Formats: sequence, C-alpha cells, structure tokens
Amino acid sequence: MNKNNLINAYLDLMGHLYEVMDDTLHSFADSLDIAKEKISKVSDLTNEELDKVGHFLKRDVEHAAQGLAGDADNESLSEWFKFDVQLLENFTLDAFLGLADKTRIELAKLEQLATKHIYHSGDITSPGTFICDACGKEIAFKAASEIPECPACHSNTFVRI
Repeated sequence: MNKNNLINAYLDLMGHLYEVMDDTLHSFADSLDIAKEKISKVSDLTNEELDKVGHFLKRDVEHAAQGLAGDADNESLSEWFKFDVQLLENFTLDAFLGLADKTRIELAKLEQLATKHIYHSGDITSPGTFICDACGKEIAFKAASEIPECPACHSNTFVRI
C-alpha cells in the first residue's frame, strides 16, 4: 500500500476511534480494536497494515494525552504541535484532541508514567515537530504524514518535541 493510502487510513481510523470513544464507555485499547474492525470491513488494508496504522495512532494519541495540559487552549496546543493551531483542519483537530483527552484521563487512572516515544522513518504520524535523534535536525508536519529519513544525516530515528 502506498503512503497516501496509509495516511488516509490513519485519518479514517482516527475518525472511527473518535466515534467509538464518544459513543461508548470502552477503554482506549478496546475502542481502537473496534475502530480497526470497522475499517477492515470497508477497506483493502491488510491486517498487518491496519495494525501498523493503529500503532501509529495509539502512539500519537498517548503522547498528546501525556503532553497536553488539562485545559487544552490554543497556546498549549501551538506549543505541543510547534505551529499555529489555526492551520489544522477543524475535524482532525477536534477528533485528535477528543481522543487525547479521553486517553489522558485513562492514563491518569492507570497512573502510567510518560515514556519517550521513538518515531522512525516510514511511520505515519499526526501533525507536529520532530527532532532527529542523531543530528538534532527538526522536521515539522502540518498534516498526518509519513516520516522521511532525516534530510541532514539520513538517520531514521526521531523524537517528538
């Protein structure tokens, strides 16, 4: 599957996950499974591709949930995304923040400590700024995108900043 199809699958999965979590009392993990099942019925994604996209979305939502303040305002969102929130499409932002808030609550209940999420070239990710683990080069995305190799040193490992 090409990267645009994976990016579209990421956005579709986010939309389905948002709907499932909004309509039920399922945990994040259960809601993700339900959303993946819904997508598998209407898409040509393989189970492996669907699991991969699900992993990318889970990683991003957990990271956002751990990083955002209780009351997410434009200033804190701009800081997390590292660019103006007004550039984001409203549905995508609302869905992502809704998931992040619900996940933040779930994480607080479980009292999990924030972990450093590692991102790799080829991963699909939500909007944000990343720094190359090897040389420190920053790359920014204003939409869900595939992470390329570092344009400066060709490394494949990044951290969201």
